[in-house]
Parts: sequence; C-alpha cells; structure tokens
Amino acid sequence: MTTAPTLPTEQQCPVLHCENITKRFGGLTAVNNVSLDVYKGEVIGLVGDNGAGKSTLIQVISGVYAPDEGKILVDGRQVSFSTPMDARNAGIETIYQDLALATNLNAADNIFLGREILRKQLGVLNVMDRKKMQNEAEAILNELDITIPGITRPIRELSGGQRQAVAISRSIYWNAKLLIMDEPTAALGVPEQRKVYDLVRKLKERHVPIIVISHNMRDVFAVADRIIVMRRGVKAADLCAKDTNDEEIVALMVGKENGNAKKGAPVSQV
Repeated sequence: MTTAPTLPTEQQCPVLHCENITKRFGGLTAVNNVSLDVYKGEVIGLVGDNGAGKSTLIQVISGVYAPDEGKILVDGRQVSFSTPMDARNAGIETIYQDLALATNLNAADNIFLGREILRKQLGVLNVMDRKKMQNEAEAILNELDITIPGITRPIRELSGGQRQAVAISRSIYWNAKLLIMDEPTAALGVPEQRKVYDLVRKLKERHVPIIVISHNMRDVFAVADRIIVMRRGVKAADLCAKDTNDEEIVALMVGKENGNAKKGAPVSQV
C-alpha cells in the first residue's frame, strides 16, 4: 500500500473519515473493511460495477444502514446514525437519482420540505411562512447562480437539470458538510449535464466536499479530484484523477488490469 500524499495544513482533519466499514446481509458481505477520507473542497468519484458495494457504502454513510463493523467520523467526531435524518442532522446530505422531490410542490416548498419555516397566526396557530420560504429559496438559488422559470412553478414543470439544481440548493441551504450525489446526470441531455458539472465546481469553490457516484466516466473525470474504485465489496483503488484514465479505471472495476491501461499513481490501493 502506498502512502497518501501530504495534505495542506487546513485539510489535515477530513470532513468524513470511514474506518474499516463492513456491512453484511445474512451470508453476503456487501462492503468489506473499507476505509476512506474526504477532505474539504474535494470531489470524489465513487465508481464500480453493479454489485460492487458502492451503493451500500453510501447508504451506510447516509444513515440508511448501520455498519456491522467499523466507524464513521465527521469533522473528527465519531458519529452513529440510526436513520437518514441523523445523517442529515450531522451535515451529510444525499441526493439520490430520483432526487426525492415532491413534483406537485414548487421549488421553495421542496427546499423546506419537512423543515418548513413557521409563523404564528392569531398568536396561537402555527402556519407555514410561505413568503419567507420563497425569499430564502430565491436567495440560495441566486447565490448559486441557478435560474429556474419561477419560484412558484411546480417541480413537474421544470427540466431534469433544473430539478437537480433545486435538490442541490436544498442541501446547500441546510449547510451540508458533505454532499453525496447518486448518478447526478442520469437521463440529462449534454447541455444540462454541463450545468450540473458547473454546479459541482461552484460547490467545490465553496469548499463543500462531494462524493459523486456514477457509471459515466466522462462525469467522473469532468469533476473528480480523486477516484475510488469498488470491486466485490472492497476498495480496489484510490487514485488521483489526473494520474489515471478511463481504461485503467474500467480495468480496476472488472479486475482485469492489462498492459494497455495507463498506470496511475495511487493515493492508496488495496
């Protein structure tokens, strides 16, 4: 195993530290002794073939499953999640492929869904403060330079890229310490894919660390600083994106390294 490169002083403590994470389902070990670190302002591409364990690993990090072994630290503090809300409260926001948006509601309602801003009516009743939610939603969209047809338009009337932008805005509004994006450009056209890439770069400039799960190598190389390869439940490689290529990554995914694959400089490899 090669030694990880020395990081800048301000990055010595990772935002996310996973140590020896193992998750079993009966006799199947879906994730086996996986360790990884994610640092502030870093974009990680998490790749692997179907059944490689990447989705299970992310579900452990995001509170869907509890690990059978291992530990998770956020900002140097050990955490234990019983539910996805526990992970969200710790600052880990996950945007799944379906985006988890209520398509009959507008952008503002979705950004505050489950965490609505309330005000007193008649001094007694709690009612939603829709005006404040709309103002706050417009502010975060403007801050991220996101344009949508209208803050009060139902989500079902927005394009796929605009829906993705709303989901990202929701995570950033709630001060995500780590953003996990599952197949963020699935079913998007090329122009909208580029908009998602631009959003990821903007979040990187804001020092928000991001894990991008994707089968699309173009997605991964467009935004990632490092690429973590999962294969059969283990971490097969952890590579600097600039020191590898898609041929090597695919070879590592399927376990068939060949002489034509360019050898990258691994940060760590098991």
